[in-house]
Amino acid sequence: MAQKKCGVIAIIGRPNVGKSSLINALLKAQAVIISPKPQTTRNAVRCIYNDENSQIIFTDTPGLNISRNKLGDFLNDSILEALDDSDAVLWLIDAGTRTLSPLDSEIARIIPQSLPVVLAANKSDKSDPSEAFTLYEGLREFRAEIPISAKTKKGLDELIAEIMQLIPEGEAIYDPEILMDTTEKFMAAEIIRGKVLMFLRDEVPHCTAVEIDEYKSPDEYPDRKKLYIRASLITETDGQKKIVIGEKGGMIKRIGSESRKAIEEVTGFPVYLELWAKVIPNWRKNNTALRRLGYS
Repeated sequence: MAQKKCGVIAIIGRPNVGKSSLINALLKAQAVIISPKPQTTRNAVRCIYNDENSQIIFTDTPGLNISRNKLGDFLNDSILEALDDSDAVLWLIDAGTRTLSPLDSEIARIIPQSLPVVLAANKSDKSDPSEAFTLYEGLREFRAEIPISAKTKKGLDELIAEIMQLIPEGEAIYDPEILMDTTEKFMAAEIIRGKVLMFLRDEVPHCTAVEIDEYKSPDEYPDRKKLYIRASLITETDGQKKIVIGEKGGMIKRIGSESRKAIEEVTGFPVYLELWAKVIPNWRKNNTALRRLGYS
């Protein structure tokens, strides 16, 4: 019988290099929200990969950013916490990178030298990663350099095989049926926020948070036939609120309709979703608001 292994891998990188897309490709499921916009991920979320003899717990971290507010501080702090809890690091880069940025130097600085690091170049179906690998080799040593594509699944088997060499022996921590170490309520909020990112442009999605005001599941309330969710889309200004609502309520209805379908797919329940929009001025700089929204 093959040896059992279990370990935690932090995925780190610039915003929008495809960390969440990679997680979904590895797990073969929509475990985390993805968007073409940078800074989609706001919380470090543990996603669980299983095969017959091992379990890899991937921590999907926010993209490291130059913090401009307390929300940015929270995002960067969550990356440091994920590194502290990890057995190894998967540093994800864009295969098309041709120049390093200050963020790359900062990433190299915050990764403890004691942690082994695999460098994976995503989107290698579109660009030759050779030049990118050479650039990053100047920042630190890597256990392996692997060209991959989350979109086409290129190199994912090789990536998993390399990571298996870096995790310790041990029994699985999570039940193999679990994909994410989080609650359905959190997943519902993330799905709704994902639709906001999908349908709105410019700065508005990044100024918007989702607060679940009420969540009643048939699991907890056996007399209910539908999962009932009442949620608020939090913006910073009245102008942003108007954009979220849209002309004659068209945008918030669209966000709600698409969110409901996605939540039904994840939970397996028919869903009744109420969405409201409200303003909390400068919530991204407000400690009380950040704690209330789960960013603390």
